[in-house]
Amino acid sequence: MSWQTYVDTNLLGTGLFDNAAILGQAGGVWATSANFNVAPDEQSKLVNGFEDNPTIQASGIILAGTKYLTIHADDRSIYGKKGGAGCKPFSPLTQPSFRSLTLGEATKCTESLADYLIASGF
Repeated sequence: MSWQTYVDTNLLGTGLFDNAAILGQAGGVWATSANFNVAPDEQSKLVNGFEDNPTIQASGIILAGTKYLTIHADDRSIYGKKGGAGCKPFSPLTQPSFRSLTLGEATKCTESLADYLIASGF
């Protein structure tokens, strides 16, 4: 299965997410939804946030030009929120952007995909 299939089927295909991307742990976009362009500097700040939780908690997350308030950060996951929308990146980095759903629904979907990718060695 291609990385794009994971984005299209496992994230966007659920109907829960507006946008999604899978980023490499060393940076680089592996797959993304249309018009969801995560800039190289946004990628590196996000990747560094897994190692430097206090900085990303203080500065927030910017993805595809949208700034999110960091509501949680540790070495496995970083959660961001902006109004009714949010983002939930993981290591390996899945970055869905969702609207109008509970954090629980988004967490279950993205944690399942992250667990699968980790178990597969990514």
